[in-house]
Amino acid sequence: MKPLLIRGGTVLNADREFRADVLCVNGRIAEVSASIPAPSGADVLDAGGRYVMPGGIDTHTHMQLPFMGTVTRDDFYSGTAAALAGGTTMIIDFVIPDPKEPLMDAYRKWRGWAEKSAADYSFHVAVTWWDPSVHKDMGLLVQEEGVNSFKHFMAYKNAIMCDDETLVNSFRRSLELGAMPTVHAENGELVFLLQAEMKAQGILGPEGHPLSRPPAVEAEAAQRAIAIADVIGVPIYIVHVSSAESAEAIARARARGQRVYGEVLAGHLTVDDSVYRDPRFEFAAGHVMSPPFRAKGHQQMLWRGLQAGYLHTTATDHCTFCAEQKAAGKDDFSKIPNGCGGVEERMAVVWQEGVNTGRLTPTEFVALTSANAAKLFNIYPRKGCVVEGADADVVLWDPQASRTLSVKTQRSLGDFNIFEGMAVQGVATHTVSAGKLVYADGDLRAERGAGKYVKRPAFGPQFDALARKAALDKPVPVAR
Repeated sequence: MKPLLIRGGTVLNADREFRADVLCVNGRIAEVSASIPAPSGADVLDAGGRYVMPGGIDTHTHMQLPFMGTVTRDDFYSGTAAALAGGTTMIIDFVIPDPKEPLMDAYRKWRGWAEKSAADYSFHVAVTWWDPSVHKDMGLLVQEEGVNSFKHFMAYKNAIMCDDETLVNSFRRSLELGAMPTVHAENGELVFLLQAEMKAQGILGPEGHPLSRPPAVEAEAAQRAIAIADVIGVPIYIVHVSSAESAEAIARARARGQRVYGEVLAGHLTVDDSVYRDPRFEFAAGHVMSPPFRAKGHQQMLWRGLQAGYLHTTATDHCTFCAEQKAAGKDDFSKIPNGCGGVEERMAVVWQEGVNTGRLTPTEFVALTSANAAKLFNIYPRKGCVVEGADADVVLWDPQASRTLSVKTQRSLGDFNIFEGMAVQGVATHTVSAGKLVYADGDLRAERGAGKYVKRPAFGPQFDALARKAALDKPVPVAR
C-alpha cells in the first residue's frame, strides 16, 4: 500500500483544531505535523479549506439482522459501504442470540456474516436468557474475543426481552469481567399491554406505534436499569435515548456520581412523531422504529443533554426494511418490522443541526460522532483521534459543501430515507479507511472484506474481576 499524505487541512479532534499535514503509512497515522515532505511514491491528497477529522464510529447498527420474520436489506458489505460514503469508518453491530441459543454460537454466526464488511466493525453481544452456559460464554467473549459490552433488551416480550433476573445476573457478570452492560430501555410488559389496547380500540395503523410506546414506558425501564446497575456497582450505557424523561433519569443518576452513559440517534434529534399520522401507509410505516420518534419538545431536551454532557454518543440504529417488508403490518402496526436507516447520513445531519445551528462546536461534534464512542468502548486513541499511532481512519470534511439527502442518492439498499429532502451544509468529501482512500467526491471505492474485526479490551483495574468478586462476596455488617 502506498503512503498517503493529507496536506493543507485543519486537523479537528475532540480537544482542539490545528493546522497540520497527516501522513498515513501501512494503515496507521505515522505523523501529524505542520509540514511533512511527501515520501517517495506517496499519494498526496489536498485538504485545503477542509477539516481532517477522525472517521465516525456508529455505536448502534443492525446489518443483516433477522428480525420479525424477515432480514434487513443492508448486509455487512452494503451497510458499511454506505457508512464510508458518509464519513463513518467503524460500526459496532449487535449479535442477538435466539432464545436459548448459546452466545458463542450466535457470535460465530455474526462473525461469519461480517467478513464481507468494507469498514472496520465490532460487536455488542445480547444476553437474551440466562443459565450457567451464558455465564461461561460471557467470559470467553470478553477474554478471548475482545467483546467488552453486552446488550439487554427490556422490550419485545415473547421474543428477546430480558427479565429482571437475567439483568441482575448479566450485570453482575459484566462487572466481574470488566464489560459494560447496555440496555434498550422500554418496559416490554407495558408495551405489550398498550399494543393490545390500541388494537381493541380499532387503532391498527402506524399511528398506534407511538401510542403503544409512550415516553413513560421508556423512562420506567431506564430508571429500573439504572437502579439495578447502581446496586451492583457497574457502569451502564443506555442506547437510543429518545425522551426527555429518560434523559433526565440519566442526568439525575450522573449528578449522584453514578456512571451512566447515553446514546442518541440522529433520527430522534431531527424527526418528530407527526410522521406516524401521515395518511400514506408506506411513509408512516417507513418511520416505525423503537423507541418511536417523539414530539418536538423531546428533541430539544436531547440536544441539551448532548450540550451538557449527560448524553455522550450519536448513532443510527441502522436497520433497513423495504416497503414490501413493512407491509407485513398493513393491518396490524405491531407486525411492522421495526427499523430505519441513517448510517450514511448521521454525521451530516448532526453537523447541520448541531454545528450549523450553534448547538455544538466542531470539537464537540468530533466527540459525539467518534471520540466518546472510542473512549467508552475502550479503543481510544486507536480510534476516534487523528494522532500518531492511531488507525488511519480519517475524513476530509468540507463545512461549506452542501447536499440534499434522499433515497435517490443514498448508497444503502433500503428504499426509504427518514431524512428525505433535508438540505445539509457540511459533508464528508473524502474518507480514508486503514490508510486507503475509499470515498472521493462521490466516487465510492469500498472493497468487500476490507474491514477488520476490532477487539475491544476489557476495562481497567477498577474492574479487576478478583477484587470485585471479593467485594461482592463480602458479608454486609449487621447493626446490633
